[in-house]
Amino acid sequence: MKKRLLFLGPPGAGKGTQASIFCKNNGFLHLSTGDLLRQEVSAKTPLGREAALIMNKGELVSDSIVLSIVQKNLSNQDKSWLLDGFPRNLSQAKSLERLLKQIEQPIDAVISIEINDEVLIKRLLARGRDDDNEDVIKNRLVVYREKTEPLIGYYASRGLIKSIEGDAEIDIVANLIQKALN
Repeated sequence: MKKRLLFLGPPGAGKGTQASIFCKNNGFLHLSTGDLLRQEVSAKTPLGREAALIMNKGELVSDSIVLSIVQKNLSNQDKSWLLDGFPRNLSQAKSLERLLKQIEQPIDAVISIEINDEVLIKRLLARGRDDDNEDVIKNRLVVYREKTEPLIGYYASRGLIKSIEGDAEIDIVANLIQKALN
């Protein structure tokens, strides 16, 4: 089985859900960059304090801070891991690739969860979050297509992409991912 994984997919595709299921079932370390960032802030580490200053201004945390947090969590790591929520663009992917080469932990496989926009919009609207209205969701999908979707080609050119149809029940998608990575 592949040991170092990355999950990609548009908002609402189920990346976080599938990553949690896969990690629980296979004993992988789940590295959700959003969760890691919140942990650093909560623990008031030097990285967390730096991130909090930026986040409290309503700004996005820099790639270098996110990479530092990823490096901190992967250094001296002998466990299999799954990275969820990063990278989000080609620049981040290239920086991550350099970091992983430096710590001798290159990505073994990238799961791309694919699902059509109509299903995504219905899923996101059903969550009932305040920031999930149809216009906002459509904009998030446009941003995904422009910024994140090019990563599929980037990782495909390295022979790492495994595409999974995400328009099914959670357990069916989980089984498809498990089979793709065995």
